[in-house]
Amino acid sequence: MKLSGGLLKKIMSLFGGGASSAPQAAAVQQTEKPQAAPRSAKVAPTGTKTSKTPSTEKKMASVEISVNGKATSGEVEDGTLLVTYLRENLNLTGTHVGCDTSQCGACVVHMDGKAVKACTVLAEQASGSQITTIEGLASGGDLHPVQKAFHENHGLQCGFCTTGMIMTAVDMIERAKANGATLDEASIREQLEGNICRCTGYHNIVKAIESAAGEMA
Repeated sequence: MKLSGGLLKKIMSLFGGGASSAPQAAAVQQTEKPQAAPRSAKVAPTGTKTSKTPSTEKKMASVEISVNGKATSGEVEDGTLLVTYLRENLNLTGTHVGCDTSQCGACVVHMDGKAVKACTVLAEQASGSQITTIEGLASGGDLHPVQKAFHENHGLQCGFCTTGMIMTAVDMIERAKANGATLDEASIREQLEGNICRCTGYHNIVKAIESAAGEMA
């Protein structure tokens, strides 16, 4: 069948107007593959339960700690700090939390006779140990010599750091006595390096420790 000239021109114009472009365009059309229709997302039927990731159960640890001469025990989460156990489980809030970075010394307690920062010890690590807090220093209503010296020498201002200062001072004096050493202002200031006071300038704190050391000698 012959095509009229006008119809042939229209067909050629559809493929770019050139005589040679028609077969090329036809070839392209023949090689192109139809695109597959996009798959529709699967929707769970109404009433179908979807699976959920099971919740992680918290691991617990049993602790038994002698605190101020009294046996205590309890279940704590793994990672619970000794200071948290003392404050939240036993309500011994005289041990303060100041910095959470073991810098300030407000949380100092005695563990088996040695001063430690309770924010650096896990409750589980202290299990089986003997802990003394600021609440356990006084005896029969009488202040410990260091507590008394802080009071008499006004070795405090806001009082937030005072409990840690006193616990550090008691340990400091006891170690000096055991080694036959004498505490002077320079050695006291050096050993207070791990306790921060933002109020007093330390002058009266040092005086209080010197006074207590003399009384306890």
